[in-house]
Amino acid sequence: MKKVLMLGTGGTIASEVTPSGLAPALTSAELLRCVPEISSLCSVTCEELFSIDSTNVTPAHWLTIARAIRARYEEYDGFVIAHGTDTMAYTASALSFMLSGLAKPVVLTGSQLPIGEIREDGTENLITALQIAAARTDAGEPMVQEVAISFGRHLWRGNRATKVSSTNFGAFQSFNYPPLADMDLHIVFRERLLARPATGGTLAAALAMDDAVSVVFLYPGITEAVLRPQLE
Repeated sequence: MKKVLMLGTGGTIASEVTPSGLAPALTSAELLRCVPEISSLCSVTCEELFSIDSTNVTPAHWLTIARAIRARYEEYDGFVIAHGTDTMAYTASALSFMLSGLAKPVVLTGSQLPIGEIREDGTENLITALQIAAARTDAGEPMVQEVAISFGRHLWRGNRATKVSSTNFGAFQSFNYPPLADMDLHIVFRERLLARPATGGTLAAALAMDDAVSVVFLYPGITEAVLRPQLE
């Protein structure tokens, strides 16, 4: 039975309704108790990294996640990160570059509604993410060997995914790469599209981060008056 480490970071999937609105309240272990079916598929260990609304995620949180994966990389066959949707694509993209040489699945998932609510999507998303983390090829190798987002009916490459909806259960799309898998009656992997690390490579986590980085959009007619405040 494959060993999967589930890392909790908060987000809607772990939230409960409070007088001030939704707030992260459930630990990863409490989330796991909502999907007892998974016990027949893989052995899951839970660890809480932090518990926040994902709109508050910063590069420091990416470092916390990357360090946790690096520290436990040899102990587990795969990793699942329960994460809020608003910055999930940012986290997935950052981790894909931070975890150079990755040869095991790192699967991010979450939900549009808190787990346990009527018509929520968290239960199915969590089960599917754990299934993907435990999936193996016919040769016994990890089926997924990269950072990916499992959400709704698709598995997306982590650094190609974008959140496109706050209400649709299929919240993510990729405009630059097809889905890595489709999840309907069965999980159907598109194996020719999956990343494969170089033979003999090892995980070399890049943990030196600089948050003095911004994105500048250039367009015809942009003026110095618009650009200067951004550069300052």
